[in-house]
Amino acid sequence: MSGYKPRRPAPPPPNMPGADLLRKYFDRVDSNKSGTITPKELQAALVNGNNSEFNMVTINMMINMFDHDKTGEICFQEFGSLWRYVVDWQNCFKSFDRDKSGSINQAELEEALTSFGYNLGPAVYTLLLRKFDRTKNQAVRFDDFIQCCLVLHGMTETFRTEDTDLDGVITISYEKFLTMILNSNLL
Repeated sequence: MSGYKPRRPAPPPPNMPGADLLRKYFDRVDSNKSGTITPKELQAALVNGNNSEFNMVTINMMINMFDHDKTGEICFQEFGSLWRYVVDWQNCFKSFDRDKSGSINQAELEEALTSFGYNLGPAVYTLLLRKFDRTKNQAVRFDDFIQCCLVLHGMTETFRTEDTDLDGVITISYEKFLTMILNSNLL
C-alpha cells in the first residue's frame, strides 16, 4: 500500500550568509535594479547542472511560495528565504544524484522521495518520472526535481485534508475530488 507520511518536506537549511552578502546576491539577480526580482530575472539567475535555464513553471511555483505581499516579484525581505530554499534543494539534489550526471534517474528519485517519507509503488515513481522528465532522458533535472517535490507535497497536503485517520485511504465523491484539486495550489 502506498504511504505518504513525509518525515520532512525539504532538506535541512544551511547557514545563511550575512546580510551584506545576501544583499550582494540580491542586487546581482535584480538586473533591472527595480528593488524586486521578477520571474524572468530569477530564471536568468538559476541554471540546472547542465547550464540549461530553469523551467518557468518551477520559477513561478517558487515565487508564489515566498512572495508574501503577492506582487508577483520577490523583494529583499523575501529573498533570504528563497535563497536558502534554493540552496537547500541544490544540496539535496546533489546528495541523491549518485552518479553525478546532473540529473536524477528513477532509482535516485525513489531514494530521495523515500528519504522524505514517501512509500510509493514502482508505478507511481514511473509516472512521476514521466511527468517531470521534460528532456525525455529518463531522468529529472534540478528544476524539475523541485517541481516534482512541490507538486507531490501539495497533492499530499490536499489528500490529508480528507484522510483524517492517516491510513492512506479516502472515500470521496467525484465532485469533492474536483473541489479539492481546484482549491489547491496545484493548478
